[in-house]
Amino acid sequence: METHEISFRNDILPLKNKLFRLALRITLDRAEAEDVVQETMIRVWNKREEWTKLESIEAYCTAIAKHLALDRSELKSAQTVALTPEVEQLSGASTPYNQLAEKERMLLIRQLIDELPEKQRIVVQLRDIEGNSYREIADALQMTEEQVKVNLFRARQKLRQQFLKIENYGI
Repeated sequence: METHEISFRNDILPLKNKLFRLALRITLDRAEAEDVVQETMIRVWNKREEWTKLESIEAYCTAIAKHLALDRSELKSAQTVALTPEVEQLSGASTPYNQLAEKERMLLIRQLIDELPEKQRIVVQLRDIEGNSYREIADALQMTEEQVKVNLFRARQKLRQQFLKIENYGI
């Protein structure tokens, strides 16, 4: 258990980008995701007396953002938007053709992730993109670690199948 005092500036504000990416994965709408992050920050700040009782401030923030995003996505049928990362890493693509092909693959993967069932989409976002541990994801989503692993396995399997189908057959 952490013993340092939680600081809004040092411990919570740095989570904004991660919370935004999670909210965007759920709502598929940038404006909605921004609103979710803003509302999350307000709610966390208003509960500052309870911070010392929390096992993980990150799991707490993630859970709030997830619930707010789910509420918003249920209220509004969101349209799919392309997720454009702040920093696009191209894996040693030297020629313009290779760079373009890699960029198209990344866009395809993002699109396929957006098409996953909600739980799988969130688990992939938190584990594969954000790098959270199974425990952190389980805490944030109020699931068991086993449920997290099963959802992640199914999501990866579906992504792999869909990606190969499109890559090999252009379907």
